[in-house]
Amino acid sequence: MLTICPTGQIPHQADYCIFTSKTGVELAVKQGWRSEGETVCAVGPQTATALREREYSVNVVPSTFTSAGLVEELSDHVEGQTIEIARSAHGSNVLIQGLEEAGAVVHETHLYRLERPSTAGQSVSLTVEGELDGILFTSPKTVRHFFDIATERNSTSALQRELKETTVGAIGAPTERALHTEDIGVDVKPDSVSFEQLAENVVRRIDDKQG
Repeated sequence: MLTICPTGQIPHQADYCIFTSKTGVELAVKQGWRSEGETVCAVGPQTATALREREYSVNVVPSTFTSAGLVEELSDHVEGQTIEIARSAHGSNVLIQGLEEAGAVVHETHLYRLERPSTAGQSVSLTVEGELDGILFTSPKTVRHFFDIATERNSTSALQRELKETTVGAIGAPTERALHTEDIGVDVKPDSVSFEQLAENVVRRIDDKQG
């Protein structure tokens, strides 16, 4: 459902630099970004691992691995500070708004866009045909593209009907909210933003249903 389109941009210098994904880290480093004494923040452990594997120090990882959790972690420390947010072009406004309310000067660099591949759609067909026991959504953008395809094929009603019989997994609250907007219930949401944990939990739920 997604293809990554790099923008070629590089994070700006600031007192704090925030990364929100492994992909963002990889692209920033590829473009030549180097840490120059700023406080480096990662929204979660996977992003932090991507930085550390490239020998960057990570100063802040929030206890709650979300944008809101990062705002809570930083809000008492950033008044009058400059903050660079290096991420995709599709991030929510939670980080920017929260940090600006805490008194920071915030700049955002879009490292990549997430677009729908021309070949996407097989999972929509399989769902409508009732061929899937489970389906995993990993971002709100994935949900959006999935239902856009269904709308283009005039199969939204059939899709929603079949999904009620399918085990639906979602990573994180934003993805869950995107599914609820489409009137789709979420059966599995892991405690972490780990795809491996999501997959294992979905398979376990399917086994229990069939069992």
